[in-house]
Amino acid sequence: MKHQILFSLVFLVGFGWQIQAQKPNRIAYIDMEYILANVPDYKEASVQLESRIQQWKTELEKDLKKVEEMKIALEQERALLTKELIEEREATLGFEESKIAEYQQKRFGPNGDLIIQKKALIQPIQDQVFNALQEIGVQRNYDFIFDRTSNVGLVFSAERHNISDQVLRIITRAAGREQLSSKDEIAKMEVEENRTVEEDAAITEKKEAIEKVKTEREAFIEERQRERDSLRAVKQKEFEERRAKVLEERQRKKDSIDNLRKKRIEENNKPKNNN
Repeated sequence: MKHQILFSLVFLVGFGWQIQAQKPNRIAYIDMEYILANVPDYKEASVQLESRIQQWKTELEKDLKKVEEMKIALEQERALLTKELIEEREATLGFEESKIAEYQQKRFGPNGDLIIQKKALIQPIQDQVFNALQEIGVQRNYDFIFDRTSNVGLVFSAERHNISDQVLRIITRAAGREQLSSKDEIAKMEVEENRTVEEDAAITEKKEAIEKVKTEREAFIEERQRERDSLRAVKQKEFEERRAKVLEERQRKKDSIDNLRKKRIEENNKPKNNN
């Protein structure tokens, strides 16, 4: 049934794009189970994991058997036991059963050791397969690659089939559609919404080129402004240094004159010798 659904999906995708683009799509598929089964490291690790699983099952069966024997013994001896002993045996049984349930969750639960170790085992191989698919898809110009053993199905798609930007544009513009009043505005929006992926890519590339030129121009202007500011700062510093020297020289001369005047005053104030 899964294979029929996958075949139908592949057929519809291929047929739909063939009608739209007037050229056949290149489609391939992989068998992940076959790949995993033929990877030596995965096979060896799978054997080790299976050994652990059997060990866990043996431990679980041993505990279950022990509890079953305890139940049988209780039923056989119930008539001979007091009420207190029966309650104690039943409490012990309940405790053992809770331990078994906890062990089952730890080993085989949704977040148990089995799931964790399987993911750890499969993930590296899946990463290798994914990288190989991207390389093959680009080199051989495939449009789509499917995994026939996976519920996901699609494992590679050429970027030229990605219409996410178109969908996003329609969603974001839908809110503003009601604000459009003129026929020209509505017509312009419809043209934009009906652009192909290639047209979108070309327009985006053109916008990016314009934005790049704008960014480079702004960076150039900022650099020139920084150079002018730096030059202005240098000139300002030189001016301040010259001004400081002039003031220092002026102060030095003033101090020299003041000292000379002071010295003359002191000489004039000295008592004269009449002899």
